Amino acid sequence: MKYDICIVGGCGHVGLPLGMAFADKGQSVVLYDINDAVIEKVNKGVVPFKENGAEKVLSKVVKNQKLKATHDKTVIRDSKVVVLVIGTPVDEHLNPKVGDIIRAIKDVEDELRDDQLLVMRSTLYPGVTEKVEIYLRKMGKKTLVAFCPERIIEGHALTELYELPQIVAGTSAEATKKASELFKLLTKKIMVTKPTEAELAKLFTNTWRYINFAISNQFYMIANSHGLDFYNIYDAMTEDYPRLKTFAKAGLAAGPCLFKDTMQLSAFSGNNFFLGHSAMLVNEGLPLFIIDAMKQKYDLRKSTVAILGMAFKGNNDDSRESLSYKLKKILEVEADIVLCNDPYVNDPRFVSIDEIKKRADIIVLATPHSVYADEKWDGKEVVDMWNFYGNGGLV
Repeated sequence: MKYDICIVGGCGHVGLPLGMAFADKGQSVVLYDINDAVIEKVNKGVVPFKENGAEKVLSKVVKNQKLKATHDKTVIRDSKVVVLVIGTPVDEHLNPKVGDIIRAIKDVEDELRDDQLLVMRSTLYPGVTEKVEIYLRKMGKKTLVAFCPERIIEGHALTELYELPQIVAGTSAEATKKASELFKLLTKKIMVTKPTEAELAKLFTNTWRYINFAISNQFYMIANSHGLDFYNIYDAMTEDYPRLKTFAKAGLAAGPCLFKDTMQLSAFSGNNFFLGHSAMLVNEGLPLFIIDAMKQKYDLRKSTVAILGMAFKGNNDDSRESLSYKLKKILEVEADIVLCNDPYVNDPRFVSIDEIKKRADIIVLATPHSVYADEKWDGKEVVDMWNFYGNGGLV
Protein backbone atom coordinates (compact mmCIF):
# COMPACT_ATOMS: atom_id res chain seq x y z
CA MET A 1 0.00 0.00 0.00
CA LYS A 2 1.18 3.54 -0.77
CA TYR A 3 0.85 6.36 1.75
CA ASP A 4 0.99 10.12 1.47
CA ILE A 5 2.73 10.56 4.82
CA CYS A 6 4.64 8.32 7.23
CA ILE A 7 5.38 9.68 10.69
CA VAL A 8 8.32 7.99 12.41
CA GLY A 9 7.75 7.92 16.17
CA GLY A 10 4.16 8.61 15.23
CA CYS A 11 2.19 7.47 18.27
CA GLY A 12 3.54 10.09 20.69
CA HIS A 13 2.42 13.54 21.78
CA VAL A 14 3.86 15.23 18.67
CA GLY A 15 3.38 12.60 15.98
CA LEU A 16 -0.14 11.35 16.65
CA PRO A 17 -1.98 14.72 16.60
CA LEU A 18 -0.05 15.67 13.44
CA GLY A 19 -1.01 12.39 11.80
CA MET A 20 -4.64 12.82 12.78
CA ALA A 21 -4.69 16.37 11.40
CA PHE A 22 -3.27 15.31 8.03
CA ALA A 23 -5.59 12.29 7.87
CA ASP A 24 -8.56 14.51 8.66
CA LYS A 25 -7.57 16.60 5.63
CA GLY A 26 -7.80 13.53 3.42
CA GLN A 27 -4.17 12.37 3.43
CA SER A 28 -3.37 8.67 3.85
CA VAL A 29 -1.17 8.50 6.94
CA VAL A 30 0.79 5.66 8.51
CA LEU A 31 2.40 5.96 11.95
CA TYR A 32 5.59 3.96 12.43
CA ASP A 33 6.32 3.25 16.08
CA ILE A 34 7.97 0.53 18.20
CA ASN A 35 5.51 0.54 21.11
CA ASP A 36 3.13 -2.32 20.32
CA ALA A 37 0.73 -1.53 23.17
CA VAL A 38 0.26 2.04 21.95
CA ILE A 39 -0.01 0.91 18.31
CA GLU A 40 -2.85 -1.40 19.28
CA LYS A 41 -4.68 1.41 21.06
CA VAL A 42 -4.34 3.80 18.14
CA ASN A 43 -5.60 1.22 15.65
CA LYS A 44 -8.67 0.75 17.86
CA GLY A 45 -9.30 4.50 17.83
CA VAL A 46 -8.12 4.99 21.41
CA VAL A 47 -5.93 8.04 22.11
CA PRO A 48 -3.12 6.92 24.48
CA PHE A 49 -2.77 10.31 26.17
CA LYS A 50 -4.88 13.37 27.01
CA GLU A 51 -5.45 15.57 23.96
CA ASN A 52 -8.50 17.80 23.59
CA GLY A 53 -10.84 16.66 20.83
CA ALA A 54 -8.60 13.79 19.76
CA GLU A 55 -10.90 10.83 20.46
CA LYS A 56 -13.49 11.96 17.93
CA VAL A 57 -10.94 12.72 15.20
CA LEU A 58 -8.95 9.52 15.72
CA SER A 59 -12.08 7.37 15.65
CA LYS A 60 -13.11 9.03 12.38
CA VAL A 61 -9.79 8.70 10.52
CA VAL A 62 -9.22 5.10 11.67
CA LYS A 63 -12.73 4.13 10.60
CA ASN A 64 -12.21 5.85 7.23
CA GLN A 65 -8.90 3.99 6.84
CA LYS A 66 -7.00 7.26 6.46
CA LEU A 67 -4.71 6.50 9.39
CA LYS A 68 -3.12 3.38 10.82
CA ALA A 69 -0.22 2.59 13.13
CA THR A 70 2.36 -0.16 12.66
CA HIS A 71 5.76 -1.40 13.80
CA ASP A 72 6.64 -2.44 10.24
CA LYS A 73 9.51 -0.20 9.19
CA THR A 74 9.00 -0.90 5.49
CA VAL A 75 6.04 1.50 5.41
CA ILE A 76 8.64 4.28 5.30
CA ARG A 77 9.65 3.38 1.75
CA ASP A 78 6.00 3.28 0.68
CA SER A 79 5.38 6.94 1.65
CA LYS A 80 5.79 10.18 -0.30
CA VAL A 81 6.71 12.18 2.80
CA VAL A 82 8.50 10.95 5.92
CA VAL A 83 8.15 13.00 9.10
CA LEU A 84 10.65 12.31 11.87
CA VAL A 85 9.53 13.43 15.34
CA ILE A 86 12.63 12.40 17.27
CA GLY A 87 14.33 15.47 18.71
CA THR A 88 17.64 16.31 20.34
CA PRO A 89 17.69 15.53 24.07
CA VAL A 90 20.34 16.64 26.57
CA ASP A 91 22.58 14.32 28.53
CA GLU A 92 23.22 14.17 32.28
CA HIS A 93 25.68 17.06 31.89
CA LEU A 94 23.06 19.18 30.04
CA ASN A 95 24.87 18.87 26.70
CA PRO A 96 22.89 18.20 23.49
CA LYS A 97 22.96 14.57 22.34
CA VAL A 98 23.25 15.33 18.63
CA GLY A 99 24.31 11.76 17.90
CA ASP A 100 20.80 10.54 18.71
CA ILE A 101 19.44 12.18 15.56
CA ILE A 102 22.08 10.63 13.32
CA ARG A 103 21.42 7.23 14.90
CA ALA A 104 17.70 7.70 14.19
CA ILE A 105 18.50 8.55 10.56
CA LYS A 106 20.77 5.51 10.28
CA ASP A 107 17.94 3.37 11.59
CA VAL A 108 15.65 4.37 8.70
CA GLU A 109 18.09 5.27 5.91
CA ASP A 110 17.70 1.96 4.08
CA GLU A 111 13.98 2.73 3.71
CA LEU A 112 14.45 6.25 2.35
CA ARG A 113 14.01 6.93 -1.37
CA ASP A 114 15.53 9.65 -3.52
CA ASP A 115 12.12 11.04 -4.49
CA GLN A 116 10.92 11.48 -0.89
CA LEU A 117 10.78 14.50 1.39
CA LEU A 118 12.16 13.97 4.92
CA VAL A 119 10.72 16.46 7.42
CA MET A 120 12.21 16.73 10.88
CA ARG A 121 9.66 18.03 13.36
CA SER A 122 11.05 18.08 16.92
CA THR A 123 13.66 20.40 18.43
CA LEU A 124 17.06 20.20 16.77
CA TYR A 125 20.37 21.64 17.90
CA PRO A 126 21.43 24.39 15.44
CA GLY A 127 23.20 22.87 12.45
CA VAL A 128 21.68 19.40 12.74
CA THR A 129 19.32 19.74 9.75
CA GLU A 130 22.23 20.45 7.43
CA LYS A 131 24.25 17.72 9.14
CA VAL A 132 21.49 15.23 8.32
CA GLU A 133 21.54 16.25 4.65
CA ILE A 134 25.33 15.91 4.51
CA TYR A 135 25.09 12.44 6.03
CA LEU A 136 22.40 11.31 3.56
CA ARG A 137 24.39 12.60 0.59
CA LYS A 138 27.43 10.76 1.90
CA MET A 139 25.32 7.59 1.95
CA GLY A 140 24.28 8.19 -1.65
CA LYS A 141 20.74 9.33 -0.81
CA LYS A 142 19.08 12.23 -2.65
CA THR A 143 16.15 12.49 -0.24
CA LEU A 144 15.01 16.10 0.21
CA VAL A 145 15.47 17.40 3.78
CA ALA A 146 13.52 20.06 5.70
CA PHE A 147 13.04 21.17 9.29
CA CYS A 148 9.49 22.24 10.18
CA PRO A 149 9.36 22.66 13.98
CA GLU A 150 6.22 22.12 16.02
CA ARG A 151 5.34 24.88 18.49
CA ILE A 152 2.14 23.41 19.89
CA ILE A 153 0.86 23.62 23.45
CA GLU A 154 0.40 20.02 24.54
CA GLY A 155 -3.28 19.18 24.76
CA HIS A 156 -4.29 21.77 22.14
CA ALA A 157 -2.60 20.37 19.04
CA LEU A 158 -5.77 19.82 17.04
CA THR A 159 -6.56 23.51 17.37
CA GLU A 160 -3.12 25.06 17.03
CA LEU A 161 -1.98 22.93 14.08
CA TYR A 162 -4.56 24.81 12.03
CA GLU A 163 -4.19 28.25 13.65
CA LEU A 164 -0.45 28.77 14.09
CA PRO A 165 1.88 29.79 11.27
CA GLN A 166 4.28 26.99 10.29
CA ILE A 167 8.01 27.67 10.09
CA VAL A 168 9.50 25.86 7.09
CA ALA A 169 13.22 25.51 6.35
CA GLY A 170 14.47 23.27 3.57
CA THR A 171 18.08 22.57 2.73
CA SER A 172 17.20 23.32 -0.90
CA ALA A 173 14.59 25.39 -2.73
CA GLU A 174 12.79 22.21 -3.79
CA ALA A 175 12.68 20.89 -0.22
CA THR A 176 11.29 24.22 1.01
CA LYS A 177 8.66 24.24 -1.75
CA LYS A 178 7.46 20.69 -1.03
CA ALA A 179 7.45 21.19 2.76
CA SER A 180 5.48 24.42 2.35
CA GLU A 181 2.91 22.66 0.15
CA LEU A 182 2.61 19.91 2.77
CA PHE A 183 1.85 22.22 5.69
CA LYS A 184 -0.46 24.42 3.65
CA LEU A 185 -2.84 21.49 3.98
CA LEU A 186 -3.15 22.51 7.65
CA THR A 187 -2.39 26.22 7.98
CA LYS A 188 -2.66 29.26 5.73
CA LYS A 189 0.54 30.99 6.83
CA ILE A 190 4.02 29.61 6.11
CA MET A 191 7.15 31.35 7.44
CA VAL A 192 10.24 30.43 5.39
CA THR A 193 13.69 30.61 7.00
CA LYS A 194 17.11 29.05 6.65
CA PRO A 195 17.51 25.72 8.53
CA THR A 196 19.68 27.15 11.32
CA GLU A 197 17.30 30.08 11.70
CA ALA A 198 14.39 27.66 12.11
CA GLU A 199 16.33 25.62 14.65
CA LEU A 200 17.06 28.76 16.64
CA ALA A 201 13.46 29.96 16.31
CA LYS A 202 12.31 26.78 18.04
CA LEU A 203 14.92 27.14 20.80
CA PHE A 204 14.20 30.87 21.21
CA THR A 205 10.46 30.17 21.51
CA ASN A 206 10.76 27.65 24.33
CA THR A 207 13.55 29.53 26.06
CA TRP A 208 11.54 32.76 26.04
CA ARG A 209 8.67 30.96 27.77
CA TYR A 210 11.04 29.39 30.31
CA ILE A 211 12.57 32.79 31.14
CA ASN A 212 9.10 34.34 31.37
CA PHE A 213 8.12 31.76 33.99
CA ALA A 214 11.38 32.37 35.83
CA ILE A 215 10.67 36.10 36.09
CA SER A 216 7.29 35.40 37.66
CA ASN A 217 8.73 32.77 39.98
CA GLN A 218 11.50 35.13 41.13
CA PHE A 219 8.93 37.86 41.82
CA TYR A 220 6.81 35.28 43.67
CA MET A 221 9.77 34.34 45.89
CA ILE A 222 10.51 37.98 46.66
CA ALA A 223 6.91 38.76 47.60
CA ASN A 224 6.50 35.56 49.59
CA SER A 225 9.73 36.14 51.52
CA HIS A 226 8.23 39.39 52.79
CA GLY A 227 4.83 37.86 53.61
CA LEU A 228 3.14 39.68 50.74
CA ASP A 229 0.40 38.51 48.39
CA PHE A 230 2.11 38.01 45.02
CA TYR A 231 -1.19 37.57 43.19
CA ASN A 232 -2.62 40.82 44.56
CA ILE A 233 0.47 42.51 43.16
CA TYR A 234 0.10 40.53 39.92
CA ASP A 235 -3.53 41.61 39.47
CA ALA A 236 -2.68 45.22 40.19
CA MET A 237 0.12 45.13 37.61
CA THR A 238 -1.74 43.38 34.80
CA GLU A 239 -5.28 44.79 35.04
CA ASP A 240 -5.96 46.69 31.80
CA TYR A 241 -2.22 47.14 31.28
CA PRO A 242 -1.39 45.87 27.75
CA ARG A 243 2.38 45.84 28.19
CA LEU A 244 2.09 43.00 30.73
CA LYS A 245 -0.19 40.71 28.73
CA THR A 246 2.55 38.10 28.49
CA PHE A 247 3.48 38.20 32.19
CA ALA A 248 3.08 34.60 33.37
CA LYS A 249 1.72 33.51 36.72
CA ALA A 250 4.03 31.77 39.18
CA GLY A 251 4.25 27.99 39.51
CA LEU A 252 6.33 24.92 38.74
CA ALA A 253 7.74 25.44 35.24
CA ALA A 254 8.80 22.13 33.76
CA GLY A 255 8.00 19.54 31.12
CA PRO A 256 9.96 17.81 28.39
CA CYS A 257 10.87 20.92 26.36
CA LEU A 258 11.40 24.26 28.10
CA PHE A 259 14.31 23.40 30.40
CA LYS A 260 15.93 21.12 27.81
CA ASP A 261 15.77 23.68 25.03
CA THR A 262 17.11 26.44 27.28
CA MET A 263 20.12 24.24 28.00
CA GLN A 264 20.60 23.56 24.28
CA LEU A 265 20.62 27.28 23.58
CA SER A 266 23.14 27.70 26.39
CA ALA A 267 25.40 25.10 24.77
CA PHE A 268 25.04 26.82 21.40
CA SER A 269 26.11 30.13 22.96
CA GLY A 270 29.27 28.58 24.39
CA ASN A 271 27.73 28.36 27.87
CA ASN A 272 27.65 32.15 28.05
CA PHE A 273 23.86 32.33 28.19
CA PHE A 274 23.69 33.74 31.70
CA LEU A 275 20.02 34.69 31.44
CA GLY A 276 19.13 31.08 30.66
CA HIS A 277 21.30 29.77 33.50
CA SER A 278 19.61 32.18 35.90
CA ALA A 279 16.18 31.05 34.73
CA MET A 280 17.18 27.45 35.40
CA LEU A 281 18.31 28.31 38.94
CA VAL A 282 15.02 30.09 39.66
CA ASN A 283 12.65 27.52 38.16
CA GLU A 284 14.52 24.47 39.41
CA GLY A 285 14.92 26.16 42.79
CA LEU A 286 11.21 26.82 43.36
CA PRO A 287 10.47 23.38 44.91
CA LEU A 288 13.26 23.93 47.45
CA PHE A 289 12.02 27.48 48.16
CA ILE A 290 8.53 26.13 48.85
CA ILE A 291 9.81 23.44 51.19
CA ASP A 292 12.14 25.84 53.03
CA ALA A 293 9.17 28.17 53.57
CA MET A 294 7.09 25.23 54.81
CA LYS A 295 9.82 24.29 57.30
CA GLN A 296 9.57 27.77 58.81
CA LYS A 297 5.86 27.26 59.43
CA TYR A 298 5.35 23.51 60.02
CA ASP A 299 7.17 20.68 61.74
CA LEU A 300 7.59 18.58 58.61
CA ARG A 301 9.39 15.81 60.49
CA LYS A 302 6.10 14.95 62.21
CA SER A 303 3.81 15.71 59.23
CA THR A 304 2.17 13.72 56.48
CA VAL A 305 2.37 15.84 53.33
CA ALA A 306 0.23 15.19 50.24
CA ILE A 307 1.20 16.42 46.77
CA LEU A 308 -1.71 17.12 44.44
CA GLY A 309 -0.78 16.78 40.77
CA MET A 310 2.24 14.98 39.32
CA ALA A 311 1.83 15.97 35.65
CA PHE A 312 4.01 18.83 34.48
CA LYS A 313 1.02 21.11 33.89
CA GLY A 314 -2.67 21.33 34.69
CA ASN A 315 -5.31 19.16 33.00
CA ASN A 316 -2.61 17.04 31.37
CA ASP A 317 -1.40 13.47 31.82
CA ASP A 318 2.25 13.98 30.84
CA SER A 319 4.58 13.64 33.83
CA ARG A 320 7.86 13.89 31.89
CA GLU A 321 10.33 16.20 33.67
CA SER A 322 7.62 17.32 36.09
CA LEU A 323 8.97 19.31 39.04
CA SER A 324 6.34 17.61 41.21
CA TYR A 325 8.76 14.69 41.38
CA LYS A 326 11.59 16.96 42.53
CA LEU A 327 9.24 18.31 45.18
CA LYS A 328 8.43 14.73 46.19
CA LYS A 329 12.11 13.71 46.47
CA ILE A 330 12.94 16.64 48.75
CA LEU A 331 9.84 16.12 50.88
CA GLU A 332 10.72 12.45 51.32
CA VAL A 333 13.83 13.68 53.13
CA GLU A 334 12.15 16.45 55.12
CA ALA A 335 8.68 15.09 55.95
CA ASP A 336 7.48 12.03 57.84
CA ILE A 337 5.22 10.64 55.09
CA VAL A 338 4.63 11.82 51.52
CA LEU A 339 1.44 10.96 49.60
CA CYS A 340 0.76 11.71 45.92
CA ASN A 341 -2.35 12.01 43.79
CA ASP A 342 -3.00 12.72 40.13
CA PRO A 343 -6.27 11.95 38.33
CA TYR A 344 -4.54 11.69 34.95
CA VAL A 345 -1.17 10.07 35.68
CA ASN A 346 -1.35 6.31 36.17
CA ASP A 347 0.89 5.21 39.03
CA PRO A 348 0.05 2.43 41.52
CA ARG A 349 1.91 4.32 44.26
CA PHE A 350 -0.56 7.20 44.16
CA VAL A 351 -3.44 7.40 46.64
CA SER A 352 -7.01 8.62 46.38
CA ILE A 353 -8.31 12.03 47.40
CA ASP A 354 -10.30 10.34 50.17
CA GLU A 355 -7.14 8.82 51.62
CA ILE A 356 -5.39 12.18 51.46
CA LYS A 357 -8.27 13.77 53.35
CA LYS A 358 -7.98 11.12 56.04
CA ARG A 359 -4.21 11.04 56.42
CA ALA A 360 -2.58 14.26 55.31
CA ASP A 361 -1.69 17.16 57.61
CA ILE A 362 -0.49 19.43 54.78
CA ILE A 363 -1.66 19.66 51.17
CA VAL A 364 0.72 20.98 48.48
CA LEU A 365 -0.99 21.86 45.20
CA ALA A 366 1.79 21.17 42.71
CA THR A 367 -0.28 20.93 39.51
CA PRO A 368 -3.54 22.93 39.21
CA HIS A 369 -5.82 20.33 37.64
CA SER A 370 -9.32 21.81 37.38
CA VAL A 371 -10.80 18.70 39.06
CA TYR A 372 -9.21 19.87 42.31
CA ALA A 373 -11.13 23.16 42.29
CA ASP A 374 -14.19 21.94 44.19
CA GLU A 375 -12.32 19.92 46.82
CA LYS A 376 -12.68 21.03 50.43
CA TRP A 377 -9.67 20.63 52.68
CA ASP A 378 -11.28 21.28 56.04
CA GLY A 379 -8.73 21.15 58.83
CA LYS A 380 -5.78 20.83 56.44
CA GLU A 381 -2.97 23.26 55.83
CA VAL A 382 -2.85 24.09 52.11
CA VAL A 383 0.26 25.29 50.28
CA ASP A 384 -0.92 26.82 47.02
CA MET A 385 1.75 28.55 44.94
CA TRP A 386 -0.71 28.90 42.03
CA ASN A 387 -3.32 30.90 44.01
CA PHE A 388 -5.72 28.18 42.87
CA TYR A 389 -7.76 28.51 46.05
CA GLY A 390 -7.40 32.29 46.30
CA ASN A 391 -4.96 32.54 49.19
CA GLY A 392 -2.49 34.77 47.35
CA GLY A 393 -0.02 31.93 46.88
CA LEU A 394 1.40 32.37 50.38
CA VAL A 395 3.12 29.33 51.84
